[in-house]
Amino acid sequence: MTSETSDADFHATLHSLRVWDTRLPTFDPDTAPTDPLPLFREWLVDAAKAGQLEPHTMTLATVDAEGRPDVRTLMLHDADERGWHFASHATSVKGRQLAARPDAALGFYWPAVGRQIRLRGRVTACGPEESRADLAVRSRGALAAALTGHQSEVLPSLADLAEASAAAWARAGAEPDAVAPTWTRYVLDATEAEFFQGDAARRHTRLHYRRTPTTPWTRTLLWP
Repeated sequence: MTSETSDADFHATLHSLRVWDTRLPTFDPDTAPTDPLPLFREWLVDAAKAGQLEPHTMTLATVDAEGRPDVRTLMLHDADERGWHFASHATSVKGRQLAARPDAALGFYWPAVGRQIRLRGRVTACGPEESRADLAVRSRGALAAALTGHQSEVLPSLADLAEASAAAWARAGAEPDAVAPTWTRYVLDATEAEFFQGDAARRHTRLHYRRTPTTPWTRTLLWP
């Protein structure tokens, strides 16, 4: 394939894509709860029931030492009164960035229902006991990945990864309670949350929640 053909194919495909070619749910912000957590849980369940694949995947945005934004996709482990939970190695890029600058943002997008949720707040690292418990309830594959370690470090070759992964899988099978010392559970305590309901006519509904240390949640509608 020539570069010209590749370029033409890319743009033809890109401009042929359509959004929300399905019936979308309605959302009445007047009926939304005063706290964003119940609405988040409701929307995640609705997305799963609508057939959305992996509705618990989310983007995490952090900032590095130079103030440059960074983003990646990972899994939600829980959402409760403490906040939105996820986990990673404390020695990873995101772990180091969160240790230095704990303000972060989360994003969820569920095209099956035309909905997205944005959250901003401060992230706290949980202690060793809770972090070990987080890993203990996950699959053997998740444990093996954590035991492989070296997350975000330079990888000399895929052969090195295969060797380390095989050893980690074997250990995870023999020691299902094995500890990955740097594995850490994190919690984002949201101070802002936005719920976006898409509309085929582009009359999108956006409901924004905000709170401060001294004030409860307030709700505001935003222009699309």
